[in-house]
Amino acid sequence: MRVGYALSAKPLVLSLSKHVCQGSATLKNALRQAQGYGLIIAVAIPSSALAQQQVVSPEPEAVSLTIYRDPDRGEEPIDADWPSGYALITETRTVQIPAGESLVRFEGVSEGMYPESAIVTGLPKGVREKNRDARLLSPTGLVDSYLKRAVTLTRTDKATGKSREQQAMITAGPDGGVILQTDEGFEALYCTGLPERMAYGGVPANLSAKPTLSVMTNSDRAITAKLTLTYMAAGFDWQANYVTQLSKDESAAPDAIGKTKVEMFAWMTLANGGNQSFLNANTMAIAGEPNREDNAEPPRPTGEALTIRCWPQQRTHEVPFRGQQQFYNAPGARLEDNIVGYENSEEIVVTAQKISGLMKESPMAVTAITVAELEDLGDLKLYRIPEPVTVNAMGQKQVAMIVKPDAKFNRLYRATMDEPEYIPLGESTPLLIILKTENKTENGLGLPLPSGQAMIFEDSSFGPLLAGEAALRDRAIGDKVELLVGTSSDVQMVVTQISERRYQKGYKVTISNARNEAVNAEIEIPFDLRGKPKGISKIDGMPTWVSTIPANGEVSFEFTLKLSRERE
Repeated sequence: MRVGYALSAKPLVLSLSKHVCQGSATLKNALRQAQGYGLIIAVAIPSSALAQQQVVSPEPEAVSLTIYRDPDRGEEPIDADWPSGYALITETRTVQIPAGESLVRFEGVSEGMYPESAIVTGLPKGVREKNRDARLLSPTGLVDSYLKRAVTLTRTDKATGKSREQQAMITAGPDGGVILQTDEGFEALYCTGLPERMAYGGVPANLSAKPTLSVMTNSDRAITAKLTLTYMAAGFDWQANYVTQLSKDESAAPDAIGKTKVEMFAWMTLANGGNQSFLNANTMAIAGEPNREDNAEPPRPTGEALTIRCWPQQRTHEVPFRGQQQFYNAPGARLEDNIVGYENSEEIVVTAQKISGLMKESPMAVTAITVAELEDLGDLKLYRIPEPVTVNAMGQKQVAMIVKPDAKFNRLYRATMDEPEYIPLGESTPLLIILKTENKTENGLGLPLPSGQAMIFEDSSFGPLLAGEAALRDRAIGDKVELLVGTSSDVQMVVTQISERRYQKGYKVTISNARNEAVNAEIEIPFDLRGKPKGISKIDGMPTWVSTIPANGEVSFEFTLKLSRERE
């Protein structure tokens, strides 16, 4: 005699501390066990599940990553939390497409995906529908999905070690804290001082372990399809980071003034702000500003840690402020341990080899194993890394980009005259130290220089020391290149007023040089001048006085400004 049973599995228990499902056998295992007892299992399967089959692609086989800079970032550093550039991502995946209608799930796509940009090729009859699943299986995602629903709360008494379970309902959360309603009233999660955790009755159907793109498709027969998924994604950025070493240009004539040799080395810094790593990716970076319309900001996935704010039991003046408590999903860590201030460190992978024998001479003495290759992409510049690299989640990678050990620059000292009424008369003003050259092959350069920050080192009796930092904007071949090193305490300017008439004022400028070598100086005067003062000519449309200041000496010049009636 055979008896029919309805299969009823124990509820799933999902612990926030380990994010694993426990206490539930899969349907396949349950069927196998039941068959061993000769039972007939009656399982209700929705008709929609029979019509629609699900195909899961857990990860790509190959990926190509092209990163574009944020054109509006200017000289600001990359945002470490969520980079403001974007990327074009192309993934190759092989999937088994069954006959009939099926739902293909591409798991592990970038969380910053613009779903409207996704293109899938290789399906027998194309794509009928696309869905972007941004709600992730995480502490915040679970709390959000279980609002106004019951959970099991387990607490452990520290004194006795005994655990007690009770039913609770989540009434508020996850932003700022989680409020629970129990038989004892309302209370906040993790604010009792006892180790505690929540268990859920099952995994919500609308939560995914990874950011996922789902597409609906049809096929006349079962096939193995090699699919290509291409999409745009936010949360990426890149920049050039220059490291330069200054030394005297030994190839210049002995009487040459300001001739400086610059060892220029540049890293290409790639930033990935998402939670998805791109393993062995064919990686490129685009320099320039392609035209791109504003997109609606994509929804950020809910895969975040719980942020708990608890008010202490004592009076406010009795409790020192320790900052905000944050509970992170740290590998191997338990949330009930109340981890405070845990942070995932960013990993920076450097793909270059330092020559130890030369490090005493120069911090830039490196031999690059992998150097990004420059290519033209229309009016843009493309930097291709010649071998696959891994761009880690929430991290940065640096690859050698520019190696120019024999660049030639001119060192000069510059000042710009202020408004006449604000000129600090009689006061010494230090001049700026400028490194200036033209981006040409004969000067040891002759290649596009992407914008970025430059660290400038200079020789000293203690070895190379940091002399300053400078911002470098995009410079094409043939452009002028200038680096602002800092200010000089040895080369200074003093301005005095020597005459005053109706609508005009006369000034005398004295430049002093306390160095043991002659220097070149430029004084820019962005005003209307009376007549043609000696030694002043226009450089790039700006009236500029240029001269050589002898060692331990000084040079003076005079000029007269034309004033408007308002300045009389």
